[in-house]
Amino acid sequence: MSVLTRTAGAHATPLRTRPRARAEAWSTAAAMLFLTLVACYMLLPVYWLLTAATKSQSDLVGTPGLLPADWHLGDNLTALFTHQDGVFGRWLLNSLGYAGAGAAVGTLLSAMAGYALAVYRFRGREALFSLVLGGVLVPATALALPLFLLFAQVDATNTFWSVFLPSVVSPFGVYLSRIFATASIPGEVVEAARLDGAGEARIFCTIALRMMAPALVTIFLFQFVVIWNNFLLPLVMLQDERLYPVTLGLFTWQSQISRLPELQTLAITGSLVSVLPIVLTFLTLQRHWRAGLAAGAVK
Repeated sequence: MSVLTRTAGAHATPLRTRPRARAEAWSTAAAMLFLTLVACYMLLPVYWLLTAATKSQSDLVGTPGLLPADWHLGDNLTALFTHQDGVFGRWLLNSLGYAGAGAAVGTLLSAMAGYALAVYRFRGREALFSLVLGGVLVPATALALPLFLLFAQVDATNTFWSVFLPSVVSPFGVYLSRIFATASIPGEVVEAARLDGAGEARIFCTIALRMMAPALVTIFLFQFVVIWNNFLLPLVMLQDERLYPVTLGLFTWQSQISRLPELQTLAITGSLVSVLPIVLTFLTLQRHWRAGLAAGAVK
């Protein structure tokens, strides 16, 4: 009798786990369905942009936005880069200069400031770091007008520097650099380098920068995207069309569509082209990002 009881109990256990396994399967399916719907919602504007950029002006007006039409992407790109003597190409180069150089310089400055706040001990260090955190909370829109007034005092508005210099300051980059430097640079390594006769600049350039590489890639990506998408600061600072970044240039075309309907196709195609540098930057740097994060996980 006891053998039968044990046998029945052994067969009853899988039966009790079947409803739980079925519930887990339904939960997984529901989660995957929800995530798929969210992904489709996020990608819908990208799909519309890709579809609209391949249409002619007549197809853009006469066909539904999500349905493809005759392929005119090559003609649209030719018109885009030849309109107004190729001004869009100049806007694209301006954005690359603002974002590429600004992100590189901003990343270096953030690394230096974060390293100093993490390694060196001096009076007022925590107060200074609190001030940096306060800078993270200040929106960029609140700083546009004060920056304009400051640059106007030295007659530097409507210049490359009026957009470039404010872009290299990144309180968030300083915060991230300090946190990562504190976690990834052991004090013993710095002391050993000092005992070997290395100067502070050499320690930072040869040791600290390599250990902070994952954070620096992250800061560069954030800075690049923020500067590339910057609109209000160039709008306030610049009057010369030749200095416009691509965001401000496309805005000027968009504001003239009521008078010049053909600019609608150029603005849409230009928006598609303006996304490509950001995508290429992420694809180029993602392997360094992942490698650094994996190394940090192993440590």
